[in-house]
Amino acid sequence: MDTVYQFLQHAEEVLRGIPLVGGLLARLYHALLGGAPEWVLLAISIAVPILFVVSVFPGIFAYTTLVERKALGRIQNRIGPNRVGRWGLLQPIADGVKLLTKEDIVPRSADKFVHFLAPVAAVIPSVLLFSVVPIGAGLVPVDLNIGLLFAFAISTASVLALFMGGWASRNKFSLLGAMRAVAQVISYEVPMVLAAVAVVMAVGSLSTLAIARAQSGGILNVSHWFVFRPWGFVGFVLFTIGAMAESARTPFDIPEAESEIIAGYHTEYSGFKFALFQLGEYLASIAMAGITVTMFLGGYNGPGSGPGFFGGLISVFWFFSKLGCMIVLTIWIRGTWPRVRVDQLMSFAWKILLPMSIVNIVAVAMWHYITIRPIAWIGTTLWLVLWFVTLNKLAATEKIEKREYRYAS
Repeated sequence: MDTVYQFLQHAEEVLRGIPLVGGLLARLYHALLGGAPEWVLLAISIAVPILFVVSVFPGIFAYTTLVERKALGRIQNRIGPNRVGRWGLLQPIADGVKLLTKEDIVPRSADKFVHFLAPVAAVIPSVLLFSVVPIGAGLVPVDLNIGLLFAFAISTASVLALFMGGWASRNKFSLLGAMRAVAQVISYEVPMVLAAVAVVMAVGSLSTLAIARAQSGGILNVSHWFVFRPWGFVGFVLFTIGAMAESARTPFDIPEAESEIIAGYHTEYSGFKFALFQLGEYLASIAMAGITVTMFLGGYNGPGSGPGFFGGLISVFWFFSKLGCMIVLTIWIRGTWPRVRVDQLMSFAWKILLPMSIVNIVAVAMWHYITIRPIAWIGTTLWLVLWFVTLNKLAATEKIEKREYRYAS
């Protein structure tokens, strides 16, 4: 079943296939929705994905913050949150209550309407991203045939909220952070989209569900994952870096660099408005991790996943396991990598990532037309390694001039 609506139309047959309790569940469904008009089923099919997205993923966000703070504490030889609840498990709830009750301070000269609208606009695109992420076999909130294109369009829209917040604050540090955010998202969106083009070329579809299905089969339902191809591994690295930069995760958190511009675009935000900016950033990071899993790590595919009730449960388990691994990877990078400078950030995007993403598209074409797989493996690997070494050599030969610092008299 590809949609909730199709599931509801055949729910009794599906529920009867569940061992032990299938008959009871089928009778219960028949008593509640048996013979229900089409508009009722359509309304439920619309409401269920919305309720799932707005309940499950914000909960994941809440406890991701706890895991991140604990992990960063461990990396930095600290304990991390451990006061609120056993092992600090109630810390996210305490943080939410604190931010809800803090005073909302708005600068006198700020554009008050845009200042209020910006954090709300930062959350909406992040939530919409989850609508095209398949979490299991046939389980996707909305199966768009242009799902990947929709995801990129929505993710780029979030930068408007950051610019709105920086501009409406009437603060030079906020505006500088907003301009950095715009430049960064535009710079890293290009190689990220080109990295995704390689997957679209290999699959022949923009549907996220079709991309996940294309990686099924093989040894233990694993060997067909795109990350185990030369072009897929390079695309995975390029897309992961671009996704981290787009969601402003360390070491790409230039728009809010506290050591340079106080807090960037959200310098003049406090209370729950500040929390909404953080919610939007984390949800975008989780959603992009889900899209990365779908495109390169087989999506919901894994040993034991497949059709049927138990196969569907196993596929959901594999998706969230991979999503957790991607989240842990971003936390690990945040705790171990220093923030890069603005010039390094832009140079890396335009001089390394962009050429490599174009080279990777050629590698996909080589993989497609060279039908003898050992030759395809050797040819695409040599092509990618050659260009990677060449681009690094060109970047290393650039002359770095000594900086001169001048102070106002």
